[in-house]
Amino acid sequence: MRAPARRSRREPTIALINIVFLMLIFFMAAATLAPPLDGELKLVRTAELEGRAPPDALVVHADGRLAYRGEPLPDAAAYMAALPEEARATVRIVPDAALPAPDLIRLGAALRRAGATRVVMVTERGLQ
Repeated sequence: MRAPARRSRREPTIALINIVFLMLIFFMAAATLAPPLDGELKLVRTAELEGRAPPDALVVHADGRLAYRGEPLPDAAAYMAALPEEARATVRIVPDAALPAPDLIRLGAALRRAGATRVVMVTERGLQ
């Protein structure tokens, strides 16, 4: 009786090569999804701009005072009444960094009760 011939073990390099090739294809496709900018295009520089609150945003000071376009307001309902009807869906607020978080949450809830469907907080990074 003959002994069965020994098969040599093949290295699993083919599977590894396939995975590397698929990753290469993926990254090539992902890099071409966004078209490159025109080489002659000069982007706007905002480094020299002064950061200010948007004019239609409600400013909340550290002590809880509210202001809209530089004028003091008694409460969130007065701010909502001052806004045009089309601007009441999304309301922007600019809180002071020292404003306590519970006060900010209460203000957001008051704005929602007054008719805002979405309350957006403008931060320092958003102003720059």
